[in-house]
Amino acid sequence: MVNDLMSDFEKYETVVGLEVHAQLLTETKLFCGDSSRFGAEPNTHISPVTLGYPGTLPVLNKQAVAFAIKMGFACHSEIERHNYFARKNYFYPDLPKGYQITQHTTPICIGGYVKINTVSGGKNILLNRIHLEEDAGKSIHDRDPAFTCLDFNRAGVPLIEIVTEPCISNGEEAAAYLTNLRRMLRYLEICDGNMEEGSMRCDANISVREKGETRLGTKVEVKNLNSIRNVKRAIEYESIRIMEALEKGEIIQQQTRRFDALKGTTYSMRSKEEANDYRYFPDPDLPPFRLSEDFLQAIKESIPALPEALTEQYIREYHLSAYDAEVITDDKETAGYFEMLIKETGAYPAAANWLLGPVKSWLNETAVPNRQLPVLPATLASLILLVEEGKINFSIASSRIFPELASGKETDPLQVAMRLNLLQTGDEEQIRQWVQQALEKMPEKVAEYRKGKKGLIGLFVGEVKRLSGGKADPKLTNRLLAETLEK
Repeated sequence: MVNDLMSDFEKYETVVGLEVHAQLLTETKLFCGDSSRFGAEPNTHISPVTLGYPGTLPVLNKQAVAFAIKMGFACHSEIERHNYFARKNYFYPDLPKGYQITQHTTPICIGGYVKINTVSGGKNILLNRIHLEEDAGKSIHDRDPAFTCLDFNRAGVPLIEIVTEPCISNGEEAAAYLTNLRRMLRYLEICDGNMEEGSMRCDANISVREKGETRLGTKVEVKNLNSIRNVKRAIEYESIRIMEALEKGEIIQQQTRRFDALKGTTYSMRSKEEANDYRYFPDPDLPPFRLSEDFLQAIKESIPALPEALTEQYIREYHLSAYDAEVITDDKETAGYFEMLIKETGAYPAAANWLLGPVKSWLNETAVPNRQLPVLPATLASLILLVEEGKINFSIASSRIFPELASGKETDPLQVAMRLNLLQTGDEEQIRQWVQQALEKMPEKVAEYRKGKKGLIGLFVGEVKRLSGGKADPKLTNRLLAETLEK
């Protein structure tokens, strides 16, 4: 029965469009000087403008406009030179004015795309628009059992809404898109991308149609998804739910649904509004504004190298693996440290291995943020050089010397190695003695090696390493072992 059902599902395809709301990292709100900082006591970052008192007038935040444009450039969008804001009219308790000021119908950024890579290959996720709008307040349902409490601190905080075309085929593509989008927002330093705190929120518009059909099916919107994983789960669940309904001959209702993360299911909230229900019209209190070419050029020049370009550069110029390059560029601070590190050393793959291995492990174990790594790039480069020159082995360098450097007591890896007596020796006679001791401890293994079990060489190397405390030069060790064993 299950196989028959899955066979029936093969005739369908899922079509998804995503709407991402990203709170901008401005000091103040979109239309007034109230603080936009997260985490303050309820209703302390408000004013008559935020609350929409009669007689108050909004004033546009120029920094928010610049941030929206910066994201547009990063996404290859066309920037609209002539702009205005409209009122989106609806009633909700956490919307103090009774309307939201938005650019929904006249976006500042038009079109564009975001590249993704999945197991199925690369793809451009096409954007419909990026527009500016103000956030609503927050309804709190668990503070008082008898009432819904309202916190208007978030009301008026500047958002960009990033809207894709209906071109996403499954949860995996949606997750890859959101991962790349969040990374771009963080690189541009316009949004922290913290979905748990609500500074980046996602609505998924999901429909299903038969393969070959060009018209979209009836869409269902799943609102306020608060993690990339939950977006993926919601799309997967809702796709199956709609397919099952279609197989039963049911009519799909256009509606808004909510995702239950504990159960992994969705449930209906309300019927979905149409655009004309909001009665959009130009805001009479905000004059239209025009973007000058000088203003746009200054923004374009301020955009840093973005993850996609850095990843390609690291693979092409520094010969990193695709995996290493993507992991390094996933975090702006890690990429920044790597950039400083490779200015100090030409051992690019070794530098990447150190960042993704010992450095990352130490940061995780000590719970130290990336930006607070106490080892300077020049110091780590010196340590890498000692390993590359064969003066110390990697294991000793990572387990003994790096923690000493991270403690802040020492800044010279060579001095640490000398103090702890960790420098490798190339003294042939000394290494020969360790080799002899190692082989004398394992006569049966020596006999097996000489009968053809050449893989035992690693066992002997390990024993010499133990006897020498890691100080025996590995190349010389291998040569002397081979010479001795072949006698």
